[in-house]
Amino acid sequence: MSIQPASISGALKEYFGFEKFKGNQLEIIENILSQNDTFVIMPTGGGKSLCYQLPAIMSEGTAIIVSPLIALMKNQVDLIRGYSSTDNIAHFINSQMNKAQITNVKNDIISGKCKLLYVAPESLVKQENIDFLKTIKISFVAVDEAHCISEWGHDFRPEYRKIKGMLNDIEGNIPIVALTATATPKVQSDIVKTLGMVKPKIFISSFLRDNLYYEIRPKPNKQDAIKDIIKFIKKNGNKSGIIYCLSRNSTEELAEVLQVNGINAAAYHAGLEAGVRSERQDQFLMEDVHVIVATIAFGMGIDKPDVRFVIHYDIPKSLENYYQETGRAGRDGLEGICVSYFSPKEIHKFEKFILSNKEKTVAEKEIAVMQLSEVEAYCESAECRKKFVLHYFGEEMGNCGKCDNCQHPKEQHEAKDQIKMALQVVADTNERVNIPNTINILIGRKSADITANNLDKLKIFGKGAEHDMVYWNSVVRKAILLNLLEKDIEQYGVLKLTAEGKKFVKKPQSAKIVLNHKFEEGEDDDEVVQLNGKAGNVLEPQLLELLKDVRKSVGEKMKLPPYTIFSEQSLEEMATFFPFNNDELSNIYGVNAAKASKFGKAFLDAIKKYIEENDIERTADFSVIKTADKNSNIKVNIIKSIDKKMPFEHIASSFGLNMEDLLTELDTIVNAGTKVNINYYLQDAVDEDIQEEIYDYFMQAESDSIDVAYKDLKEEDIELREIQLVRLKFLSEVAN
Repeated sequence: MSIQPASISGALKEYFGFEKFKGNQLEIIENILSQNDTFVIMPTGGGKSLCYQLPAIMSEGTAIIVSPLIALMKNQVDLIRGYSSTDNIAHFINSQMNKAQITNVKNDIISGKCKLLYVAPESLVKQENIDFLKTIKISFVAVDEAHCISEWGHDFRPEYRKIKGMLNDIEGNIPIVALTATATPKVQSDIVKTLGMVKPKIFISSFLRDNLYYEIRPKPNKQDAIKDIIKFIKKNGNKSGIIYCLSRNSTEELAEVLQVNGINAAAYHAGLEAGVRSERQDQFLMEDVHVIVATIAFGMGIDKPDVRFVIHYDIPKSLENYYQETGRAGRDGLEGICVSYFSPKEIHKFEKFILSNKEKTVAEKEIAVMQLSEVEAYCESAECRKKFVLHYFGEEMGNCGKCDNCQHPKEQHEAKDQIKMALQVVADTNERVNIPNTINILIGRKSADITANNLDKLKIFGKGAEHDMVYWNSVVRKAILLNLLEKDIEQYGVLKLTAEGKKFVKKPQSAKIVLNHKFEEGEDDDEVVQLNGKAGNVLEPQLLELLKDVRKSVGEKMKLPPYTIFSEQSLEEMATFFPFNNDELSNIYGVNAAKASKFGKAFLDAIKKYIEENDIERTADFSVIKTADKNSNIKVNIIKSIDKKMPFEHIASSFGLNMEDLLTELDTIVNAGTKVNINYYLQDAVDEDIQEEIYDYFMQAESDSIDVAYKDLKEEDIELREIQLVRLKFLSEVAN
């Protein structure tokens, strides 16, 4: 069948209103119209959907489009209908439809009106649907998100592997079109094999998205990350953005925090009712919601061209996920900022979760861990971000000049000899070690694998001990980027020497490396989001020092210790968020309305003056609004119990706490700016003279540290518990 390009271009104009094709779209469509098996690998935003939509409209019969998500199907059908004068040009069948609705769809197919039928693989393999499909003319079958077929790819769906069997039941020689935005060479071969594609013509578009900016930021704790996200979004105004989280709870919690901070955000995850998901998707598309906080359930196939930023609050499970999710930014070719927060501790937690998953086979766990290690390597790498990602997908490029590593390059080190050593380890072990074991051999670390396989007996064992693991990781990763080494994915990441690598061993060439970033492990966080933890990300350190001077001055004037005016944490938040009035000041940690009124004026004046003198543009309403933590109900009830003058021992037992835990809760309550009256309990618990001595001590002390106070007062035979109790009274009465 000979198809003229001119007629295809005419159809493009007639049906979609476009004057010309993008990239290799024309070649792909010609191949499909010639009824050849076709494999399309095209990045998000490259116009992948048009590659099957146009030939479906131009062909006799109905094209079957296998799609993984109901939301994706709905979005695609709506888009096609938007270009057509009739709605019956495209339909979908899914499990949520009743018999009458399905019958209407089938009638439109039989009459020839429906050119594209979208169906999930689960529906496709139902016998009643197979029986129906046998009775109609099928132009071709397009498998969208084809990476779901491969257990080596992300988002593996076992149902996808049944598609070929279903096609054989209908008719063995239906042309097949496979389409994906992310596929490593291994996944590509797996897709072709599993679908039984016959000599498919493979079209691979460049994975380079030149308009995207990639950046990795440290995530020392949740609170700091959230504050940074709020700051980022506020600076970007009402631009559309997506924030990805790994858990459903995280999406709800983070969306709530954004909402109370004046950001138009909504959560999206698979646990929501279908109607709610559809509504929120539409709200985002219609810009009634600016920011979607979502799990990976959101975004597949969503065609919103002006998403200006994609944030990964949690690191993704694979580089395939990462590339596809970040690819939702800047699909119109304009600015797209991709920021990811990374903590090594989260990687380790996720790895443990994978290994403990009883529903996964050993092989599936190994694959998942290997994919996660690539994400970790990407985050820690100081090499060009885009170069790293594209290499993973089998494409080579120079430095992009636009990612965080390119814009803030680290010092380069000559590593010719060290790369040769790493290659030698791979050669000496007969190519049967992965990256961790290669490094262990080099530094001389006797792991279980090393000793079990007698690899500690190698001559090269420990020869690289003068360098640490970070250094050797940088060396090995550079060798992979230079195509001197490659990972054998079917052997779970075992390293192999390439032809270039063997040449390098014989004749080493100059090769410079940049050392990987070293991220701190970070703190353990509660599962529930709270903004009243340790402050960080101080925007203006000079302002912080100025506010400390103001605090000292106010303290001297009022004859109070400076720390009782505002805590260090309160000052840090002021220097970050620039409150301008008492209402905004009351939203700072440890500051209530009374405290803002009592002490606030001097601090607000200082902040205003500083901003004016330094010509700082203050983002409107940029104060962090506090939200309750997971123990908020307990705290409220503790305060109520104290108001009723209940003994502390009874309060503790009623909430399942010991005395130490209760005092910790009270400490949090008082430090957050709440006044509590515990005099009724102190009367019996602490001698009046000792109360007075401790109280006087804190009036003269430079800090409210319990440890320092105990060290200073223990010679007076004053107990730690007594100091804790009187300190609560002191802070309540003086600081609040």
